[in-house]
Amino acid sequence: MARLPMLWQDPFAITSRIGQVMDELLRDFGTFPDLELAPAFGQTDIYVKDKHLVVETELPGATKDDVQVKVEGDRLVITGEVKRSEEVRDENYIRMGRRYGAFRRVFPLPKEAEDKKGIKARFENGVLIVEVPLKRAPEAEGVFDVKVE
Repeated sequence: MARLPMLWQDPFAITSRIGQVMDELLRDFGTFPDLELAPAFGQTDIYVKDKHLVVETELPGATKDDVQVKVEGDRLVITGEVKRSEEVRDENYIRMGRRYGAFRRVFPLPKEAEDKKGIKARFENGVLIVEVPLKRAPEAEGVFDVKVE
């Protein structure tokens, strides 16, 4: 009987291994706090609403006790850790797509930010919502359309 290529015997192994290699490759970039090539945690939406800059960050698996929000100078810093609720040995995984561990996200605060002590944060259904009061809505300086040819 012909022997199947390893890829056909375990088709998920290659995607899992590629993910591990990329994680290892990008892990060293975590030493630069403001450089985020591929943030492992915290897909984020940022928008302005009612004279507030709103930063909504998805943190699945986290609780409000797992998350810290700080202002460091003119930066909003979100840190924390997502832990597994139960231990599963690596060799038992078919595919590992969820992320666990420590995270840090850094966002610059706009010059229009009012009193930084007025920043509020709340955690709802796995989403961290931070509201930064603004003196005024940020102006779109030098915004114009470019004709696409």
